[in-house]
Amino acid sequence: MNAKAMFGAGCFWGVEAAFRKIPGVLATAVGYSGGHVANPTYRQVCSDTTGHAEVVEVEYDPARVSYEQLLAVFWENHDPTQLNRQGPDIGSQYRSVIFYYDEAQKAAAEASKAALEASGRYRRPIVTAIEPADTFWRAEEYHQQYLEKRGLTTCHR
Repeated sequence: MNAKAMFGAGCFWGVEAAFRKIPGVLATAVGYSGGHVANPTYRQVCSDTTGHAEVVEVEYDPARVSYEQLLAVFWENHDPTQLNRQGPDIGSQYRSVIFYYDEAQKAAAEASKAALEASGRYRRPIVTAIEPADTFWRAEEYHQQYLEKRGLTTCHR
């Protein structure tokens, strides 16, 4: 049976591209979650007034890739010490957040965050939020697989 995971780690284009490379990831979609506006548009989310984060919803086969492996991809593909920004992208829509779908995902996310904090890898505190999954609002079609459609593998991260 397939499972879902949802992560916010800055601009969703590069985050989606990173997850799409992982064997066992069956599908990805970029969108918005964690805010207070129903069916938000990209323009609304970029205004930093909706409360939404840019996120990637990942559908995966747990027999082929574990949630812990997805968490490793999440941590490796952004700076979890930057509050409400990633690189040149600034605003709460670019926050570092793990949205969990069940208690097992919550426990795994908390354990992986604690392990990363204890590792000493970062001098600054990890600011990643771990929150219950909210409604996933799929982004406009031109954002889906944005880099792939343009022959790119990464953005400015």
